[in-house]
Amino acid sequence: MKATCWMGTGRVEVRDVPEPKVINAHDAIVRVTSTAICGSDLHLLDGFIPTMQKGDVIGHEFMGEVVETGPDVKNLRIGDRVVVPFPIACGRCNMCQSELYSLCENSNPNAWMAEQMWGYSPCGIFGYSHMLGGYAGGQAEYARVPFADVGPLKIPEHLTDQQVLFLSDIFPTGYMAADQANIQPGDVVAVWGCGPVGQFAIKSAYMLGAERVIAIDRFDYRMRIARDRGGAETINYEDTHVYEAIKEMTGGRGADACIDAVGMEAHAANAWHLYDKIKTNLRMETERAVVVREAIMCVRNGGTVSIAGVYGGFMDKFPIGAVVNRSLTIRSGQCHVHRYMRPLLQRIEDGEIDPSFIITHEMSLDDAPEGYDKFLHKRDDCLKVVMHP
Repeated sequence: MKATCWMGTGRVEVRDVPEPKVINAHDAIVRVTSTAICGSDLHLLDGFIPTMQKGDVIGHEFMGEVVETGPDVKNLRIGDRVVVPFPIACGRCNMCQSELYSLCENSNPNAWMAEQMWGYSPCGIFGYSHMLGGYAGGQAEYARVPFADVGPLKIPEHLTDQQVLFLSDIFPTGYMAADQANIQPGDVVAVWGCGPVGQFAIKSAYMLGAERVIAIDRFDYRMRIARDRGGAETINYEDTHVYEAIKEMTGGRGADACIDAVGMEAHAANAWHLYDKIKTNLRMETERAVVVREAIMCVRNGGTVSIAGVYGGFMDKFPIGAVVNRSLTIRSGQCHVHRYMRPLLQRIEDGEIDPSFIITHEMSLDDAPEGYDKFLHKRDDCLKVVMHP
């Protein structure tokens, strides 16, 4: 079968690889009908995620049709149309029982690798390094789905792939970012990043009662979508001092909640970005922390900073003094997708949101290298690439 493979920093190729097989009684095989390139896939492309191996099949946002199941999968039938959540979760461990699915204690066979980096291991993740399980990803014609009796969500036939695909990751991720931000009716919420997760964080903040959302980015087309489709006010950080602008827009008080929807490869038009870029290039730190620093400084006293952007290692100059002395709350985590999929599917069915608004490019799986290039370099006003095997 054809699959998108990581071939080293800066290189992906579509290659022929063996088709997956059922190897556990709880497995299912899914014929992929739609798959997407995620912003966190760019961290793989840029070489920021360790333990990748040449030829690894990547991709963690996918959906399709069940074509085979193991004998212990009782809730799915051949022919079912499903969206697959990116965290692989057993549904039975203490973390899963607490609905903290991205912390599943049983799904990462390489937990020892993650423990060396983070102390304890999170769950396994499709197509996202051997440190997180070494599972083949979903940018392929077929995918093996472990714990298929727990993860995949059956989709009604009247909904299109484009409407529901993002239940696999970025819609729940944006929603969880807003959910963790302790938004109260009438709040002002600031969102850094108008990429796909940021767009869903904006929409979700309004769903949860925010009165105003301020979005920070530098690309005109992404800010336009945030305004026109999300209802946000926007700040271009290349020509505006973000802290001063948010202070003025909130009457000197600061935003009630700040959401970092950018992560480890953040950009800024100030000396902090240059400092971080030099240190990451010299491998003296692993993250460009400019956004999370700015979010901490821009949130009001007693406010909440919610981190949805992916961070992998260590950052410098973290303003812990502001966190402690201003009674700030910081919440973060890989999304517990299983917890949010069903209620968000209901919002789609009710017409409250159509997640397909973020799709700017659709193409064949054969065109994956072109899709990565467009998404990475923001060519042709690219916001989200969906591929069809």
